[in-house]
Amino acid sequence: MGQRKWDPMSVSINPEKIARDVIVVGASAGGIHTVIELLSRLPEDLPAFMGVVIHRGAVSKSNWSTSLGMKAKLRVVEPANGDSLMRGVVYIAPADCHMTFEHDSISLDGGAKEHRTRPAVDPLFTSAALAYGPRVVGVVLTGGGHDGMQGLLAITTAGGLSLVQKPSEAEHASMPEYAIAHDHVRAMLTVDEISDALLLLARGGAVPIGAAEAPKI
Repeated sequence: MGQRKWDPMSVSINPEKIARDVIVVGASAGGIHTVIELLSRLPEDLPAFMGVVIHRGAVSKSNWSTSLGMKAKLRVVEPANGDSLMRGVVYIAPADCHMTFEHDSISLDGGAKEHRTRPAVDPLFTSAALAYGPRVVGVVLTGGGHDGMQGLLAITTAGGLSLVQKPSEAEHASMPEYAIAHDHVRAMLTVDEISDALLLLARGGAVPIGAAEAPKI
């Protein structure tokens, strides 16, 4: 990949002060520990609902809501097909199913793998963009490959916001780096900074940020 010219942000994210109350998060390698850390930093009164996709094998039939929610203050669940979306709940994509948001409910399907995996990040991100437009914040965390890149583009095109974990902090930097190279990512942040930003954005606040350094891609 060639290096994209980075446009440093020196004002704020969400100066329009739109309530960004639909949060979608994607991760792959290294994602379990990173998602646990992120969820542990979010308050139980977060005025948003959240969907999380972490790449996992089809034979991984164990319910991940317990392990991923072990330090979370929010309710963490693996949903069933057709479950309603509710604020204050984190929905974890089950094994061997793509998870999407449609008409204020969860849709699970066993469609073709994307990026050689099911669940994949792009289906969730794209569906959220179509359903909720500017209310969406997409977050790409640690992982190999480029899943999430097209989904973030869909979110940005629909008026939502795209954030990534700082590649220098990510255990595997490929997914954040691909997103930075190919999308108008608003900021690359540490997990600690992402949690603070998500709370402010869900409440309709603006998030001040400093200039961001261009990663080497």
